Amino acid sequence: MRHRHLVALLGYCLDGNERLLVYEYMPRGTLSQHLFHWKEEGRKPLDWTRRLAIALDVARGVEYLHTLAHQSFIHRDLKPSNILLGDDMRAKVSDFGLVRLAPDGKYSIETRVAGTFGYLAPEYAVTGRVTTKVDIFSLGVILMELITGRKALDETQPEDSVHLVTWFRRVAASKDENAFKNAIDPNISLDDDTVASIEKVWELAGHCCAREPYQRPDMAHIVNVLSSLTVQWKPTETDPDDVYGIDYDMPLPQVLKKWQAFEGLSQTADDSGSSSSAYGSKDNTQTSIPTRPSGFADSFTSVDGR
Repeated sequence: MRHRHLVALLGYCLDGNERLLVYEYMPRGTLSQHLFHWKEEGRKPLDWTRRLAIALDVARGVEYLHTLAHQSFIHRDLKPSNILLGDDMRAKVSDFGLVRLAPDGKYSIETRVAGTFGYLAPEYAVTGRVTTKVDIFSLGVILMELITGRKALDETQPEDSVHLVTWFRRVAASKDENAFKNAIDPNISLDDDTVASIEKVWELAGHCCAREPYQRPDMAHIVNVLSSLTVQWKPTETDPDDVYGIDYDMPLPQVLKKWQAFEGLSQTADDSGSSSSAYGSKDNTQTSIPTRPSGFADSFTSVDGR
């Protein structure tokens, strides 16, 4: 299996007691280092744009595991230390030692409970039965960590705030208008756009960590929500001096002359040796034109229904 947001397996070794897996090198280390240990390692804290991009990368990698690969897989151990970063700070999911094939449909399978406390979905921790929804829960916890800068389990916090999901739900239910902003990682620089983006991810994280599996979204929905918050392509302003720009107020013969003058052409034969022609006015006056470049005058090739 290959995906740009899954760490690639390069090879393996089975030689006596030597049992090795060789993965591509990810020079920027783990998300955990950048999120929780940046001070000790002399790094800068991640800004919100980078955190959002990392979350989207992880979601796309897990979406491939769940629905886009030749079979459906459950990772079972999503957490920041299993998310690796390349030189470009793009994220890839790693550590597939607990991966299981997902059952067809919405059925769950029973397996030995494994993973990391704090990221385990409640139904999995209690019953040992898993579906792809256990990965959704884990990703929800990661989103909470990206927003708050707090660990899934943090023994340094007061007893009622050790478990991030429990604390997060309490903040979400609070009637204190400042509770939300106070919960955001203070290392994130806030402006109106950033706050609005965090609010949407906050809501998404809450849905991902819903108590019942059927209440959680699927990974495709998560990808759609996160991708809508990243920088989107926008068309540039039309350059009025662009020779191929269409001036809808200019008569067709003048448009053609403008293009011909730019190209230094007056008449160009088509592939068969005969010149192309178009009707430039309603009296069916023919104007000889060169073969048009791709995309040129597409909006007015039909005149008088011809």
